Amino acid sequence: MVFANVFGPDGVFLILVILAVLIFGSQAPKIARNIGLAGREFKKAQQEADEEHAREQAAKAVTPPPAVAAPPVAAPAPADERVTLSRAELDALLAAREAQAKQEAKGS
Repeated sequence: MVFANVFGPDGVFLILVILAVLIFGSQAPKIARNIGLAGREFKKAQQEADEEHAREQAAKAVTPPPAVAAPPVAAPAPADERVTLSRAELDALLAAREAQAKQEAKGS
């Protein structure tokens, strides 16, 4: 009756543990060390990936949006032609001309 309980689910597990210790007992420290090293390497790689992600997010937040280039200044149109500009185009054109006037004033 006592032997019937030994070979139940708990008994089988106990026998497997004893066999594992007998067979792999000398290798257990090496296995444990390798598992520990693998865990540390995984944590280190995960930490580096998190830091790199944080740096990328910070770089995206700091980078200003690209500046709108001023449209090229064209030759004056004949008096009978009408030119239509949007508000943004007009502001860009005026800013470019003001900058050009300042540069010419500095140069002379």
